[in-house]
Amino acid sequence: MKTDPKYGPAAQTPQQRAYVLAQMQAVRPDLYKKATGYVAQLYRRYIDGELSWEDVCALREAPSQP
Repeated sequence: MKTDPKYGPAAQTPQQRAYVLAQMQAVRPDLYKKATGYVAQLYRRYIDGELSWEDVCALREAPSQP
Protein backbone atom coordinates (compact mmCIF):
# COMPACT_ATOMS: atom_id res chain seq x y z
CA MET A 1 0.00 0.00 0.00
CA LYS A 2 1.30 3.43 -0.94
CA THR A 3 1.50 5.78 2.05
CA ASP A 4 -0.23 9.13 1.62
CA PRO A 5 1.42 11.74 3.86
CA LYS A 6 -1.86 13.65 3.90
CA TYR A 7 -3.20 11.18 6.48
CA GLY A 8 -0.07 10.33 8.46
CA PRO A 9 1.28 6.85 9.09
CA ALA A 10 -1.56 5.67 11.35
CA ALA A 11 -4.65 6.41 9.24
CA GLN A 12 -4.21 5.33 5.64
CA THR A 13 -7.39 3.32 5.06
CA PRO A 14 -11.01 4.28 5.72
CA GLN A 15 -11.09 1.74 8.56
CA GLN A 16 -8.01 3.29 10.14
CA ARG A 17 -9.40 6.82 9.78
CA ALA A 18 -12.70 5.67 11.34
CA TYR A 19 -10.72 4.19 14.25
CA VAL A 20 -8.75 7.42 14.72
CA LEU A 21 -12.00 9.44 14.72
CA ALA A 22 -13.61 7.03 17.19
CA GLN A 23 -10.62 7.40 19.52
CA MET A 24 -10.88 11.20 19.38
CA GLN A 25 -14.60 10.96 20.07
CA ALA A 26 -13.94 8.70 23.07
CA VAL A 27 -11.55 11.25 24.56
CA ARG A 28 -13.90 14.23 24.05
CA PRO A 29 -17.45 12.83 23.82
CA ASP A 30 -18.99 16.17 24.88
CA LEU A 31 -17.41 17.91 21.90
CA TYR A 32 -18.38 15.31 19.32
CA LYS A 33 -21.98 14.83 20.54
CA LYS A 34 -22.66 18.46 19.63
CA ALA A 35 -21.53 18.00 16.02
CA THR A 36 -23.90 19.55 13.51
CA GLY A 37 -24.97 17.78 10.35
CA TYR A 38 -22.36 19.78 8.44
CA VAL A 39 -19.57 18.69 10.79
CA ALA A 40 -20.75 15.06 10.70
CA GLN A 41 -20.54 15.29 6.90
CA LEU A 42 -16.94 16.54 7.21
CA TYR A 43 -16.13 13.55 9.43
CA ARG A 44 -17.61 11.17 6.85
CA ARG A 45 -15.57 12.83 4.12
CA TYR A 46 -12.44 12.39 6.29
CA ILE A 47 -13.18 8.69 6.72
CA ASP A 48 -13.83 8.33 2.97
CA GLY A 49 -10.45 9.92 2.25
CA GLU A 50 -11.79 13.06 0.60
CA LEU A 51 -10.37 15.37 3.29
CA SER A 52 -7.35 15.30 5.57
CA TRP A 53 -7.87 15.97 9.28
CA GLU A 54 -6.33 19.41 8.76
CA ASP A 55 -8.93 20.09 6.06
CA VAL A 56 -11.72 18.99 8.42
CA CYS A 57 -10.48 21.30 11.17
CA ALA A 58 -10.15 24.26 8.81
CA LEU A 59 -13.61 23.77 7.32
CA ARG A 60 -15.17 23.12 10.74
CA GLU A 61 -13.81 26.43 12.04
CA ALA A 62 -14.52 28.45 8.89
CA PRO A 63 -17.05 31.26 9.46
CA SER A 64 -18.98 30.47 6.26
CA GLN A 65 -20.42 27.09 7.24
CA PRO A 66 -23.66 26.22 5.41
